[in-house]
Amino acid sequence: MGKACDFEPEQLVVGIMYTDDATYDAALEKLVGKFGETDCVSDEYSFSEFSRFYDGEMSGEVRKRLVSFEKTVPPSSLPAIKLFTNGLEDAFAKDGNRTVNLDPCLLGHGKFVMATTKGASFRIPLSNGIYADLALVYARKHWVHFFWTYFDIKSDFVKSFLEKVRELYLEKRKAR
Repeated sequence: MGKACDFEPEQLVVGIMYTDDATYDAALEKLVGKFGETDCVSDEYSFSEFSRFYDGEMSGEVRKRLVSFEKTVPPSSLPAIKLFTNGLEDAFAKDGNRTVNLDPCLLGHGKFVMATTKGASFRIPLSNGIYADLALVYARKHWVHFFWTYFDIKSDFVKSFLEKVRELYLEKRKAR
C-alpha cells in the first residue's frame, strides 16, 4: 500500500494576455506583489495569431507573455491562485470587458497544468469551480501536447520558454 505524503512544490507560471503595455505592467505589478519576484519572463508574442477569440472583448490584437515566479508553490494552491487572478481580471475590467486575461499554471518535473473555470471531459475538478487542464507532459526530453492543448501552448516558442523555466525549476528542486 502506498503512503500519502505532501505534494512537491511546483513552479508558478502565469500567462498574461493584454492589448496595451500599461495594463501588462499594472497586472504584473499586482502579481509580483502577491507571488514575489519573477525569475523568467518570455518575450511578447501575438496571441491573436493563434486565436482571435479575445480580440473583441479586449478591443484589439491580444499580446501575451508568460511569467515565471522565483518561489515555488504547493499544487493544492492552484484553485486559490486562479480565484485571485480572476479577481484581478475583474478589477482591471472596463465596461464589463476584460483588459487583461490571467492564466495561472503550474510546471512540475514532468507536466504543465493550466487552471481554468471551464469544465471539459479532459479537465479535472479541483475545488471552488476550478479545473486542472493538463496541457503538456515532458517526455523523452521535450514537451508533448495533446489534441486539447491551446494552440499557443503547442507552439515551439512557448515550449522553448518552458524548457528554460523547467531548468530553473529543476535547480530549485535540487537545492531543496
